[in-house]
Amino acid sequence: MTTTGTPVFVRGGMTRKQRRLTLIGIALAVLGLAAGLVLYSLSGSITLFQSPTDIVEKNLQPGARMRLGGLVEAGSVRRGQNMEVAFTVTDGRNSIPVAYRGILPDLFREGQGVVTEGVLGPDRSFRADSVLARHDENYMPKEVADSLKRQGHWKPGDPAPNPNAPARSP
Repeated sequence: MTTTGTPVFVRGGMTRKQRRLTLIGIALAVLGLAAGLVLYSLSGSITLFQSPTDIVEKNLQPGARMRLGGLVEAGSVRRGQNMEVAFTVTDGRNSIPVAYRGILPDLFREGQGVVTEGVLGPDRSFRADSVLARHDENYMPKEVADSLKRQGHWKPGDPAPNPNAPARSP
């Protein structure tokens, strides 16, 4: 600073404050770019949860990888050869047929909560490559419980949601 209060410019035409702000701006731009690249690379591996009603109402495109969750519809489990299993997942309003080949979890049964991961087919059937079942009387995946609560078929404290029961009023 001079005696008149005006700043003294250093070589290159920038003050120390301007250089510092420029460096901070460059650092923030690099961090932003790095975060954007990380999020872009993760977007391909994110699998979203959908209920049968979500699939019907949102008119989701075939071939999309997703998680389908709800209840295994009573009377819908059919076992085939070579560990093939077909069953229906419902949320009380809509149902989606599911085909799976593999070993089912020990707790998989009709009327129980289930989350399947796979691909939606062109005929609105679901081809699962993994099946998860709840592990005790108090657990249900948050997304499944929220979906069933919205439909009025399950409230905390109920021993097991019943997809055939009439909807409760809130």
